[in-house]
Amino acid sequence: QAHLVETGGGLVQTGASLRLSCAVSGLTFDMYAMGWFRQAPGKEREFVARISSSGVQIHYSDSVKDRFTVSRDNAANTVYLQMNSLRPEDTAVYFCATYLGAGTGGYFTPSEYQYWGQGTQVTVSS
Repeated sequence: QAHLVETGGGLVQTGASLRLSCAVSGLTFDMYAMGWFRQAPGKEREFVARISSSGVQIHYSDSVKDRFTVSRDNAANTVYLQMNSLRPEDTAVYFCATYLGAGTGGYFTPSEYQYWGQGTQVTVSS
């Protein structure tokens, strides 16, 4: 049974940085692409970033491109999300997930991901 645990969230001011971590166990981590999503109150879960199993192929949403950086350490079974220049609109619960890709929804679609963590809250004050 896969287990994903996100850490690193918190309350910061506009312009600050945070680094989220997602520790994964219970599966062969280096065989899975990983995604980061976020969900603000009253909104749908939104794609943030995806990194391939090797770390070579990376995608970002337009809203975080040039501010966020996704990376992974396959030896440590961990994926990271470095978030710089944070804005109030980045406030959300952030989730990591393992990419399954069994459907036709594309890498930005939550239904294409199989296992999810419990999320970590990021709050950016203005």
